[in-house]
Amino acid sequence: MQGLLRIVQLLTMVVWVGGLIFFAFLLAPIAFHTLPSIHEAGMLVGAVLHPFHIVGLVCGALFCIATALIFRGAPMRARGRYELEFVLAVIMLAATAYLQVSVLPTMDHDRDSIGAPIESVPKDNPARAHFDKLHVRSERVEGLVLFVGLGVIFLMSREQLPLED
Repeated sequence: MQGLLRIVQLLTMVVWVGGLIFFAFLLAPIAFHTLPSIHEAGMLVGAVLHPFHIVGLVCGALFCIATALIFRGAPMRARGRYELEFVLAVIMLAATAYLQVSVLPTMDHDRDSIGAPIESVPKDNPARAHFDKLHVRSERVEGLVLFVGLGVIFLMSREQLPLED
């Protein structure tokens, strides 16, 4: 059972972190360099972020459940490692939920309230300035989630599984 739970842990974290890497280093840069306008690229990136956050939240929840079940059966000397993985995953979940329910909807509202492509509005426009501020925050929080996730994967790679009877 522990082996199956470890597979769930590993797969969920790798899917989540791998998706973040794909998004940050492939999808977003390619969209902004190949689509005809910043507006179209932003619309594509924003459209992908919403379902991707749902994937992250599901992966994070499954990771936490698997980690809690592993923790229950782990020897006392190994429990601290699982506690740390759990806490880091909860940080990732909280940051992703914050982006999904607060930052992205507010950015969508700001963009919709402008009524024109965001890049066509002066930077001192209040809605544009707020959008830009939230965009920077979004990038930083997504980066935090990525680096914390890489930390979880690193911790997992350092574990030695006990042999099952």
